[in-house]
Amino acid sequence: MLQSWGEKYKNKVAIFLLLAAASAVCFIFTFIRMARSDSTHYQFLLWNLMLAWIPFIFAALAYTLANIRKRFLYLLILAAAAAWLIFFPNALYILTDFQHLNVVTDGIPIWYDVVLLIWFAWTGLLLGMVSLYLMQEIVMRMLGTTASWLFVVCVTGLSSFGIYVGRFLRWNSWDAWNNPVPLAQDIWNEISHPLANKDALGFTFMFSLLFLFIYVALVVFGNLPRERQRQRLAGTKSMPAKQTGDSNVGSVNLETPTIRENRK
Repeated sequence: MLQSWGEKYKNKVAIFLLLAAASAVCFIFTFIRMARSDSTHYQFLLWNLMLAWIPFIFAALAYTLANIRKRFLYLLILAAAAAWLIFFPNALYILTDFQHLNVVTDGIPIWYDVVLLIWFAWTGLLLGMVSLYLMQEIVMRMLGTTASWLFVVCVTGLSSFGIYVGRFLRWNSWDAWNNPVPLAQDIWNEISHPLANKDALGFTFMFSLLFLFIYVALVVFGNLPRERQRQRLAGTKSMPAKQTGDSNVGSVNLETPTIRENRK
């Protein structure tokens, strides 16, 4: 039983371990910088990275509950999905921290800070992309493939605008509970006059394209092994069956448990 569980979830466990290892590297590099410079510059990156883990945790929770497939859990799934959507911009927000490169001057080589920020940005981006993939899987099961990709497009647009709200209007995710009215007013002021707020429009559009391109590229790349497996299976089936008296036996046995499970 333990072996079958490991085979089923080995890819998800591997992704989690890679993300945890990347986060550990970010922490180590930050503490090295703080020790060498005797300053707390870029300490805020640690906080931003912890916030980037929150949508991943909510997405994993929603995905786990959806796999149980019990109707009484639907409200919990919706609650986890709503919390994921509110915190999702935090995973991608770290990309905007590159603006601090021309501010910090404490004797540390600029190349070190560039690599440090790349580590944080890449880790946050991966956390966001993986959590988005988990949520898309849930939507795909419930509403189909087309609806799931429409969901991805909408989420990337909303999250890009959320990053703008966080970076330039200086609102945080928890302000949705602490200060909902002032937050809603600021958001309405931005979206009600889009032509007067060209920076918000341009920022949201450019970041949406960036996130969509990266996400689609990761999905396509992740599907390459599955496509090769299908091609090998199709090529094997096209070979003439051995004359054993039953020409269908070979084709039946060629179908692996993995393929059979995916077709359910």
